[in-house]
Amino acid sequence: MGKETVIVLDFGGQYNRLIARRVRECNVYCEILPYTVDIGKIKSMAPKGIIFTGGPNSVYDESSPHYSAEIFELGIPVLGICYGCQLMAYSLGGNVVSAADDSVSEYGKTETAYDNGNPLFKNIPESGISWMSHRDYISEAPNGFSVIAKTQNCPVAAMANIEKKLYGVQFHPEVNHTEYGKDMLRSFLYDVCECEGTWQMDSFIDTAVSKIRAQVGGKGVVLGLSGGVDSSVAAALLSRAIGKQLTCVFVDHGLMRKDEGDFVENTFTKLFDMNFVRINCQDEFLDKLKGVSDPEDKRKIIGTEFYNVFWDKIRESYGSGYFAQGTIYPDRIESGKGDAAKIKTHHNQVGVPGDIKFEGIIEPLKDLFKDEVRAVGEKLGLPHDLVWRQPFPGPGLGVRVIGEVTAERVKILQDADAILRDEMDKCGYAKEMSQFFAVLPGVRTVGVMGDARTYSELVAIRAVTTDDFMTADWAKIPYDILGKVSSRIINEVPSVNRVVYDITSKPPGTVEWE
Repeated sequence: MGKETVIVLDFGGQYNRLIARRVRECNVYCEILPYTVDIGKIKSMAPKGIIFTGGPNSVYDESSPHYSAEIFELGIPVLGICYGCQLMAYSLGGNVVSAADDSVSEYGKTETAYDNGNPLFKNIPESGISWMSHRDYISEAPNGFSVIAKTQNCPVAAMANIEKKLYGVQFHPEVNHTEYGKDMLRSFLYDVCECEGTWQMDSFIDTAVSKIRAQVGGKGVVLGLSGGVDSSVAAALLSRAIGKQLTCVFVDHGLMRKDEGDFVENTFTKLFDMNFVRINCQDEFLDKLKGVSDPEDKRKIIGTEFYNVFWDKIRESYGSGYFAQGTIYPDRIESGKGDAAKIKTHHNQVGVPGDIKFEGIIEPLKDLFKDEVRAVGEKLGLPHDLVWRQPFPGPGLGVRVIGEVTAERVKILQDADAILRDEMDKCGYAKEMSQFFAVLPGVRTVGVMGDARTYSELVAIRAVTTDDFMTADWAKIPYDILGKVSSRIINEVPSVNRVVYDITSKPPGTVEWE
């Protein structure tokens, strides 16, 4: 493959991406593959090491994920984590049993004793807290393995065959709850796999630029620029590589945050060498949305209209050369959860109409995780506010204006949302939250302003903290900050007389209202 690689073999574990991120944080390139991958592909990749993920299954269940024991004979170091450790033990003749009662199974933080005379634990103390999540456990390690960690209830919390470079840990070293977990993974990568740590963002940029130039030659490239992080970083990288051969088409549907369209245009016309095409089409989108209140209908209409506007512009002038997308690695990871595994269709992966014939697709960020994309963006000189902007729904404010979307209601929401963002930035609280925004629920309430009765719009504020957006907690914004936001919105945004704060976690709610 031309670079040292570690494979994460996914057996359906919830932390598969986190394992890969931890490996890359150690400057080692890593790819996630489903457990269904053919062993021939693994051989052809010649990885420096293989990591088995955890998973929710029992190794004794015939329908649970398994893999050929041949993988342990390739001479490639293997680290099994949780289910991956049990699978290693089971495949090589050890004994895995189901806990007879809950006093033997382990969940959460667990005091663990380590044998730090072995390579995996040589840089950590003899005891520490590990994060356990298992019911089955290894009662006896396979022949040739030594037990290198124990807990009160788990006789084989970790095992090793040092000669064959096979290691297994019953706990999860990739999570922050495990003390010294990062040290363990680093020891596996550098002391067991003998990695050199060549995965760096600077080297990635140089390599990507060279590859783009070699692929494109003197031809043109068209990129659909949404203004989001991924497409913006892709645009900056392509601009570095080919300059004016790049044309970025920005469809401004008028449903972005306040002044965001101008911000995107100014960024890419002033800082980068490219052709920038902005299509202002709010009126067309609002016309299509007239009288529509159902959120799914709105999503479909906005998505369809966006697709049509973009490709109609391409047909006019740009339907040749190459087409570029802001696809990133999580967009194309194939899950290892069961036989129905498939790659999901993602908004960054756009279908090209059959009548448009590009010579190929360029996806310069396809090997990067989101935080790596942000790191590249900063190195390429993109504004901090763009690189670190929060997630924003594809349909934009179309799904934050509850009910019918009109120009008047969009402006009310843009103004209220801008005030919220301004106050969060001023007080420094923005960095404490994963996402925050205003919603216009379509509710009118009675109020009193200037001794007169009002009957005006209500604005809701939504703010959450989360690590992965699978679950989220409502953000505990101080009351004085919320009070200032509320006062400014009511006084500065016409047609609003009440502000409320959403204190619903996910689940049962979702982050977005629609």
